[in-house]
Amino acid sequence: MLTLWVLAARIALMRNLSEIVDSLERRIVKLLQEHKFLKQKNESLQDELTDLQLENKRLREHLEASDKKIQTLKAANALLGSNEYKKETKLRINGLIREIDQCIVQLSE
Repeated sequence: MLTLWVLAARIALMRNLSEIVDSLERRIVKLLQEHKFLKQKNESLQDELTDLQLENKRLREHLEASDKKIQTLKAANALLGSNEYKKETKLRINGLIREIDQCIVQLSE
């Protein structure tokens, strides 16, 4: 009778272990699927990041070019006699002259 009970206990244990293994297999498959999905999502986000960085660079370059155009237009307005920009233009010219003077001093040393 004892051996029958031991045999029944072993069978129950084997079923329990089999269920645990099956459960682990299902979890592993699910984790592998999730890993694959997240890997694809990561690649997609990396591509999107690269695209956005390129767009950001393009927009910054456009902004810089626009700023240069604005400065050029301000200088042109000052040369045309606009009182608003005369002082600013004089200051810029004086600054450029100082830079040229510094370059001459450095070259003469």
